[in-house]
Amino acid sequence: MFKTGILALVLGFSGLQAAAQDIKFEQRISGLDTPWALAVLPDGAVLVTEIDGQLLRFADGAANMVSGTPQVVQNGQGGLLDITPARDFATSRTLFFSYAKALSGGSGTALAAAELSADGQRLENLRDLFVMSQGSGVGRHFGSRVVEGTDGTLFLTIGDRGDDVTAQDLSLHNGSVIRVNRDGTVPADNPFVGQTGALPEIWSYGHRNPQGAGLDLEGNLWVSEHGARGGDEVNQIKKGANFGWPVISYGRHYSGRKIGEGTSKPGMEQPATYWDPSIAPSGLLVHSGTTFPEWQGDMFVGSLKFDYISRLEGSPLREVEQIKTKETLRVRDIVEAPDGAIWFISVGNGSVYRMTPD
Repeated sequence: MFKTGILALVLGFSGLQAAAQDIKFEQRISGLDTPWALAVLPDGAVLVTEIDGQLLRFADGAANMVSGTPQVVQNGQGGLLDITPARDFATSRTLFFSYAKALSGGSGTALAAAELSADGQRLENLRDLFVMSQGSGVGRHFGSRVVEGTDGTLFLTIGDRGDDVTAQDLSLHNGSVIRVNRDGTVPADNPFVGQTGALPEIWSYGHRNPQGAGLDLEGNLWVSEHGARGGDEVNQIKKGANFGWPVISYGRHYSGRKIGEGTSKPGMEQPATYWDPSIAPSGLLVHSGTTFPEWQGDMFVGSLKFDYISRLEGSPLREVEQIKTKETLRVRDIVEAPDGAIWFISVGNGSVYRMTPD
């Protein structure tokens, strides 16, 4: 829960770090408890989700709780998760959310939409666009990043819900990236539409727990996903592709036992890059270059485990820098604001920071 007695908006900047260049870190929000995602709106207001179900709005030096949020199941990693403004938010006021929804057998990942009232106080016309097919009592691997594609369709990442073999089962949504229209209907060009035994929303499958997702400058979708002990991955998502979990992996089970059949298999995709040991990746941004021109097209992924922001570039993709400061404790989400500044959530500090050149 957000602690309303703690200063929420902080002026000035809190630290400098020499990386590829000097960077200024400005602490914009503090006093957060369990923040999961943030969105910077065109008018400069900032929205932050907290896993217990609260949506917080920060604007003009003040904070308020936004009413009308979905009824969430807070269980382990589940709760109120991602928030993504529609590309046409300035006119539609539409926001997209992912959350853990009560289902038969437990809970599952859901995608909802609503409009933010003109005064920023409440959500209006809340409706589910997608709910995964099967619930689980296990409180992990919800995935839950939401991305609007360049054609206006919506991508939602879903983890395997702690049941790894289900990520290979096209009759379940577990371990998949799904794609729906903004009204929740299924696009006719989804790869498994009309295939017997396959759910039509599935766009790709064989994922473990993708907690980062974003578009590159050409509009291609990328995800970062948690492996087990080693084998955290970045993947470029392809229509109908099988990304292999749990048949192939570059990691091992936490017990040390081998996962699946090895690191490759015909018909299964290889990661663009992977980490071993695991960094616990969360959040993914490809930078436009508006604020940091030398970083145009570079990818940024937060590390929950090692307290840094990974910068990746090149082909093949590789980590070229670790932005590691006292501000980057357990980075949960990272986004680009309309003005091109990079914002991120530090769970370890209970804060949101704005990152710009010094």
